[in-house]
Amino acid sequence: MTLSELQLKTSAGEKIVMLTCYDSTFAKLSEAAGVEMLLVGDSLGMVLQGAENTLNVSMHHMTYHTKNVAAGALNTFIVADMPLGSYEHDNEAAYKNAVWLIKSGAHMVKFEGGGVRVGTAKYLIERGIPVCAHLGFTPQSVNQLGGYKIQGKTDESAKKIMADAIAMSKAGVSFVLLEMVPAALAKTITASIKAPTIGIGAGVDCSGQVLVLQDLLGIYTGVANKNASNFKCPRFVRNFLKDTNSIQAAVEAYVAAVKSKTFPALEHSY
Repeated sequence: MTLSELQLKTSAGEKIVMLTCYDSTFAKLSEAAGVEMLLVGDSLGMVLQGAENTLNVSMHHMTYHTKNVAAGALNTFIVADMPLGSYEHDNEAAYKNAVWLIKSGAHMVKFEGGGVRVGTAKYLIERGIPVCAHLGFTPQSVNQLGGYKIQGKTDESAKKIMADAIAMSKAGVSFVLLEMVPAALAKTITASIKAPTIGIGAGVDCSGQVLVLQDLLGIYTGVANKNASNFKCPRFVRNFLKDTNSIQAAVEAYVAAVKSKTFPALEHSY
């Protein structure tokens, strides 16, 4: 799966299926199930390391897991997150770290934010690094945002996300990931920019969808040292395993639901 093939699919109106992945076993399984893009997410800080957020994930963590995913998915497009501190301070450092991820097996890097980050995206793209922009709720800014909250609910917030999406698209990013924004806003953004959008908690009208693997399977129950019974699953999550008889079948069901536009449904959107 190449970037040009993904772009042809989105141009034809076909939904793109992305899934987070952190190891070779699930990478191989996901590829066999028809997943087109695997995201080696810094969400590993939560689902693998048991932390409250993604803030302690390092470049060493990301390159290690990217290598593992690349080993198991030889024919799938791989996107790797740039962790906190790996791209914000200067563009040369961002380029160095992006190259490290590409050499580890990624085909594209993803980082959070708009505004000044547009310049970072342009710097990387001009040097041959494909970029996915991450807008809306940005987990690395969880402390600044005051928790895990929907973004784009006010006119001011919605206008900023829209402006950032337009600027990132004009800068040449290959995808814009929209997290936890109202479905109506995501639909407008998708129709307004050249870059395809990938949604998570952003409604069915995005060009594609992504879920965290452990959420798709219904096995993530929050911070490792906290009582699982107190965990509240995010609205945008659907447990595909409970209606199937295997992990393979659950991932295949997710692929089919995204392709048929039955996921996300209204109950998974804001």
